[in-house]
Amino acid sequence: MDEAEGITRDRLYAKADYFGKPYEVIDTGGIDPSSTIPFNEAIRRQAEVAIEEADALILVVDGQVGLTDIDEQVAQLLRRIDKPVTLAVNKLDTLDRQSEIHNFHGLGIEHLVGVSAAHGLQVAELLETAFRDTSWEEEVPEEGGPLKVAIIGRPNVGKSTLINHILDDERCIVSPIAGTTRDSIDIDVEIGGTPYRLIDTAGIRRKKSEHEVVDKFAAIRTERAMERADICILMLNAEEGLTSQEKRIAKEIETMGKGCILLFNKWDLVKGFRMEHCLESIRKEAPFLGHCPALFISAKTGRNLEKVFPEVDRVAVSAAHRVSTGELNRFLEKAIQKYHPPMLKGKRLRIYYVAQVSVQPPTFVFFVNKPDLMIDSYKKYLINTFRKSFPFSGVPLEFSLKGKVDRHLVSPKT
Repeated sequence: MDEAEGITRDRLYAKADYFGKPYEVIDTGGIDPSSTIPFNEAIRRQAEVAIEEADALILVVDGQVGLTDIDEQVAQLLRRIDKPVTLAVNKLDTLDRQSEIHNFHGLGIEHLVGVSAAHGLQVAELLETAFRDTSWEEEVPEEGGPLKVAIIGRPNVGKSTLINHILDDERCIVSPIAGTTRDSIDIDVEIGGTPYRLIDTAGIRRKKSEHEVVDKFAAIRTERAMERADICILMLNAEEGLTSQEKRIAKEIETMGKGCILLFNKWDLVKGFRMEHCLESIRKEAPFLGHCPALFISAKTGRNLEKVFPEVDRVAVSAAHRVSTGELNRFLEKAIQKYHPPMLKGKRLRIYYVAQVSVQPPTFVFFVNKPDLMIDSYKKYLINTFRKSFPFSGVPLEFSLKGKVDRHLVSPKT
C-alpha cells in the first residue's frame, strides 16, 4: 500500500482465518486529532464506529519512530473501552529488536507484541494475543448468501451518497471532492426481507489521470469488486451523459458477464431534456446498455430510489433464467423461416438446434454444419430476435457455434 498519510479513509472489512477459526478484521484510517488532512473528522468517526463494532482491538504503533503524543492520546481512548486491547509495535524487522517493545509500556497497555507487518514477523503471535479472551462460535454455512451488488461509476457521481441514503446512515464518508472512496467497501443490508451485499467502490479514473499510486489501487479494487458482484449498478451523472470512460466500464461489465442497471443520478438538476432522448442516445453509443434497465434518480433527495432493488431482483432473475431446449428450437424455427441464412460461396449455413448450457451469464450453443458460414449480419439478426423473444433484461448473453467437427466462438458476449 502507499505510505502517504490519509490513504485509508473508510473502514474496511475483510474475512480471514486464524488456524481454522474464521474472523473478520476491520481496518480504519489513522486517528490524529491534530491532523489537517482532508476528511480527518470523518475518518475519526469511521474509526469510532469500528471500535464499537469490534470484539478485540489492536493498536499499531511505529517501533522505529518511537512513542509519540498521538500514540498516548489513542491509547488513552482505547483504555477507557471495556474490550481487550493489544499493542502491536510495528517495524521491528528482526527478533533481536524485540526488546524495543519496552519503550511503549508507558501507554498503559498490558499486552504488547513486536511485529513486522512488511515481513510477517510475529503476526501469528499477535493474533494469538489479540484473541486471548475470544470464545469462538460454530460457524453456520450460509445458504446461498446475499445478492452481491456493486455500485460502479466515475468519481463523484454519487455512489456513496446512494448507499448512505439506502442505509439512512453515515456508513461511508461522503464528500463533493472526487475520489473520496479509495477502497471497496462491503455492506450487508436487508430490504423487503431480501438480503443484499452492497459493494461501494472507488471511482474509476481515466488512465491518463492516474497520477497517484492510490488511484491505480482504486481502479484495481473496483475491477475486483465487479468480478465479485452478481449485479453491477452503473451510476452516471445525468448532467454529463454517457462518457467514453463509462462506455469502457460498461464493456468491462459486459465482458465479465455481469448483470447491469443504469442509474442516471442528479436528474433533478437536468432541465429541458427528456428521459426518452437520453436513453435513445445511450442505445446508439453502447449497444449492450440498450438492454439494461435505466432509472432516473436523485441519490441526494431519494427520488426513485424505491425502484432500484425491484430492478436488481429482476436482473438477477434474468441472469439465472434457463430456457428449455424446446422453447429455444421453436424460436429458432420461426427465426429461420422469417429470414433464411444467405448463401456463401455456394453453401448455406444450416442450424440444427440450439441449447442453453449455463446461466450467469446465460450461455447458448448453436449446433451447425459449418461455423464459418455464419456471417455477421445473420448473427446480429439472430441475437436481436432472441433478445425480443426472451426476458433477459440487463444481462449479457454468450453465443457460440459448434460444427460437426470443429468449434468456433462466434460472439464472446452480446
